[in-house]
Amino acid sequence: MAEARAALKNAHAPYSNFLVGAALRTASGRVYRGANVENASLGLSICAERAAIFSAISAGDRDFDAIAVATRASEPTPPCGACRQVMLEFAPDMTIHLAGKSDDIETHTLAELVPRPFRSFNS
Repeated sequence: MAEARAALKNAHAPYSNFLVGAALRTASGRVYRGANVENASLGLSICAERAAIFSAISAGDRDFDAIAVATRASEPTPPCGACRQVMLEFAPDMTIHLAGKSDDIETHTLAELVPRPFRSFNS
């Protein structure tokens, strides 16, 4: 969570003012950080979780075991649907740790957050 909170400092969210930091841990223990980055054309924005995952994939790392997500919200905030779908693509068994302003951390499995996932065009 410390890595996710550090990533939060790099978030760029001038439109929503909702800053998010993420830290993705690989099976080898390497950590990739991501921060949300908004754009005036909101569809061109990217979430912290996907920024971290795409960074890892771009570096050739694809074996993920956990992601920590930090915000400044009063309650922990789970990943959006797009982020959950990307997580399913690359790490369906990943553990997700969530924290808001307090030191309390919620832990979830991806299966808890996506009970009936879309997995392929063939199903």
